[in-house]
Amino acid sequence: MEEFVIRGQTALRCGYTTGSCAAAASRAAAELLLTGQAPAAVRLNTPKGMTLTLTPEDVHWENGAAVCAIRKDGGDDPDATSGARIYAAVSRAASGITIEGGEGVGRVTRPGLACPVGAPAINPGPQAQIRAALTETARVHDYEGGFSAVISVENGAELAKQTMNVHLGVVGGISILGTSGIVEPMSETALMDATHIEIDSVYAAGQRIAFLCPGNYGADFARDKLGLELEKAVKCSNFIGDALDYAVYKGFPDILLVGHAGKLVKLAAGVMNTHSAVADGRQEVFTAHAALCGAPPETLTGLMDSVTVDACIALLDEAGLRAPVLARIGNEIEARLSRRLRGRARIEYIMFTNQYGVLAQSPGAAALCRRLQESV
Repeated sequence: MEEFVIRGQTALRCGYTTGSCAAAASRAAAELLLTGQAPAAVRLNTPKGMTLTLTPEDVHWENGAAVCAIRKDGGDDPDATSGARIYAAVSRAASGITIEGGEGVGRVTRPGLACPVGAPAINPGPQAQIRAALTETARVHDYEGGFSAVISVENGAELAKQTMNVHLGVVGGISILGTSGIVEPMSETALMDATHIEIDSVYAAGQRIAFLCPGNYGADFARDKLGLELEKAVKCSNFIGDALDYAVYKGFPDILLVGHAGKLVKLAAGVMNTHSAVADGRQEVFTAHAALCGAPPETLTGLMDSVTVDACIALLDEAGLRAPVLARIGNEIEARLSRRLRGRARIEYIMFTNQYGVLAQSPGAAALCRRLQESV
């Protein structure tokens, strides 16, 4: 593709989804089935409104079915499936269109995903793309029968090990995904959508505490120091505010947030997207609260010049102010989180660093951890 999006100060090339690949492969295979010849290129209209022109590969016949592949191009997005070939094996049917998953396409084993338990992990969006592609091909060639399409992925089982599929309950291969048909590199929407899927999954499994960790540090600390199972956790990246909103929307009565202070301290300033490119404010938070606790000018200057939270804690220890400053920051974090939730759920948090351990936590956090440990 030659479509680009601007991320920061860089132009990044867009790609196309596994769903678009499956639809284009299905259209090429249907052409082969109905005419005896596969097209040199396939045009595919995507839900986003862009038209793709894709080249079929590995065109052949197999057990009476016409088979074509389309190679996935994720553009400049760091996508494990980029370069993989998505296959469609299309055969005639008396009527209608059936879509099945073949080798390399995962099966859903847990409720809460877009596909029912036991079904192939081909999401509704890609299924609609496939049906539209096959319906259009039948119309062009005046074919009044039906189609059976089997979608498979080259090395899909191996690729799945590089994804979150097993954690979500998709086994044996990758998922065929995509709502717009287009991959936008470093898309915040895509990251938030992935978090929503994880939240859906734990809710459907019966868990009623939304256990959120912004990143690997938080997840590792929760496992190693708090004794919590990572299968119950949802990694929400920097999008803490969005994850909280979605957990409330989903109906979780309780939320536990466990995160490194490098991210969570920003909440005290009302920063709910904690990516450093969006907002930082760590030094400012420490400096402001230290000033309110009577820190001398040299301590305030040192805090503003600090690069890490651990460096700030060391300075507070030198001034004998760690406890009051962290208490103030902790109270502000609680207030900001409660304000975000507007009374629709109870929120508890634990903030830590690897060097100092737990720095601050809300009054009910320990009890909520115990409930999470005891839950099945």
